[in-house]
Amino acid sequence: MQSLRHPSGSHAGFIEDFLRLVDECAARMLMLEDTDASYPRAAGKWSRKEIVGHLIDSAINNHARFVRAVQAADLVFEGYDQDAWVRVQRYQDRSWPALVRAWRVYNLQIAEVIQSTPPAELERPRRRHNLHEIAFRRVPPDADATLGYLVEDYVAHLCHHLHQVLDQDARSVAALASVSVQD
Repeated sequence: MQSLRHPSGSHAGFIEDFLRLVDECAARMLMLEDTDASYPRAAGKWSRKEIVGHLIDSAINNHARFVRAVQAADLVFEGYDQDAWVRVQRYQDRSWPALVRAWRVYNLQIAEVIQSTPPAELERPRRRHNLHEIAFRRVPPDADATLGYLVEDYVAHLCHHLHQVLDQDARSVAALASVSVQD
């Protein structure tokens, strides 16, 4: 399974695109007013603040997964109750600029982890995984998975939610930095 796709085929190109995506989206998010970020998108749905809080939680959990994966023979990780994490951390009551800055910093750390991971480690197939349970884009339990795929899945999840925050479709968000997000 090919991972960290970039038009040039390079690992470094993927990192550059990911960083550009993070920086450009953070800049766009910071143009929103705190009050606008506070409104739920629909009844029973998260506000932009809560979506970005969820993306912070996703960054925290996936950062740990990426680091552990380098040390492990498998890709089996605990899930987490996303709604409970958002509720307990009260993202709705936080400052919008502070949330955006925290989201950006967590993703800069993830970029460092990806950059320091050898390409062979990103491509190493793992028979044992639970990406059929925890991934945004599920991998069948009987198929091999790679850490590179998990990283790309993280970016696909990120783009999915960034489009909700920025009111753009997910492919437009991904195109900001040419990050490959395949369905």
